Amino acid sequence: MTTKLNIKLLTREAKEIRKLILSMIVAAHASHIASSYSIVELLVYLYFYVLNINKDRFILSKGWGVSALYATMYRKGIIARTLLDEFCKNGSKMIGAATRNGLPYIETTTGSMGHGLPIGVGMAKAMKIQHIKNRVFIIISDGELDEGSTWEGILLAAHHKLDNLIIMVDYNKWQSFGRTNKVLNLEPLKKKFLAFNWYVQEAEGHNFVSINNALQNCLKNKDKPSVVIAHTVKGKGLSVIEDKNEWHYQTPREYELKIAKKEGLL
Repeated sequence: MTTKLNIKLLTREAKEIRKLILSMIVAAHASHIASSYSIVELLVYLYFYVLNINKDRFILSKGWGVSALYATMYRKGIIARTLLDEFCKNGSKMIGAATRNGLPYIETTTGSMGHGLPIGVGMAKAMKIQHIKNRVFIIISDGELDEGSTWEGILLAAHHKLDNLIIMVDYNKWQSFGRTNKVLNLEPLKKKFLAFNWYVQEAEGHNFVSINNALQNCLKNKDKPSVVIAHTVKGKGLSVIEDKNEWHYQTPREYELKIAKKEGLL
């Protein structure tokens, strides 16, 4: 990347995307707002600075955070604003989990956890076989690291030296039923990836400078797949839901919307 990092632009986009996520989820009386908010900065950085959508592949493996992806795709000019109003409506393509059903650039269905990385490994390997120099980017959740298929993919990617594969772990320390490390301890996570022969970076997942430094290091890496362990906060951006796991499933109502208005999200 040669473009200078525009923090003001990125911060503005993140705020606008959080507004859209909130409006979509409230209108549809849907869930997973906290899961979507935790990946906003990662998506904004990818879509506005790194991802070549006509050549690279992107997989949102934590598919239930798809409202964040829809909003980012709209802000990037990939889909129409009117589509956001169809979120979780009967008969709409705007399903509440990432689904391969005709929307542009959503090529993989990932409602079930643990599928995105193995599929991405296959894509990256195919690019290597065909001497295609494009890249595969994947956002996975920390809860997905409970899945055996995820670790099989991690092992396979290292074996094949897939340096065209970069994953970003949304390490918000929660999953649906509790603290990630209470459900199944992941630590020492960095050492685990290093032991599997990956190139590892850590980042503050809501800090664009930190994300940029980590991703740019990964893009320079050779002969190994890369992972950015992004330390995030579930629900980041709306104070009343931050780091509270009940917002994995709940829809904001009157009290939360009052706070959202005070914080500039309405």
